[in-house]
Amino acid sequence: MSQFFIIDTNIVVAGVLTAHSDSPVARILDGMLGAAFGFVLSEPLLSEYRAVLLRPHLQKMHGLTEVDIDTVLIDLARHAIVLNPVADAVLPRAPDPGDQFLWDLLCSRTDLVLVTGDKLLLADTSMQPRVMSAQTFVAQLWH
Repeated sequence: MSQFFIIDTNIVVAGVLTAHSDSPVARILDGMLGAAFGFVLSEPLLSEYRAVLLRPHLQKMHGLTEVDIDTVLIDLARHAIVLNPVADAVLPRAPDPGDQFLWDLLCSRTDLVLVTGDKLLLADTSMQPRVMSAQTFVAQLWH
């Protein structure tokens, strides 16, 4: 069975911010932009990418304009499978209520794996092995 990946906002933002092109987060972002692996987005996830990248303190760090950010996001969306799952009260609850949209997306298909740097999500045993770190993902994909 093929796997498709949900790339959490913290990975995308870290990929934009890093100066190390060989770091796992940079490799993942470059892989997304180059369609090196299958990944999914939802409207809430894409909106979160944009909102976080437009935070003034982060914009000052990465130096991208709003137009630059939108161009990157359009390029990402071009290579993604877009899913828009409906929240369901019987689905597992995310360890952080602010991440429920990620859990809903993850539960929408059995072939999805979440790649995140969020320690709370990584520690949640209810969704293992469907949640992994950037380092684990890169090691598995580009071994």
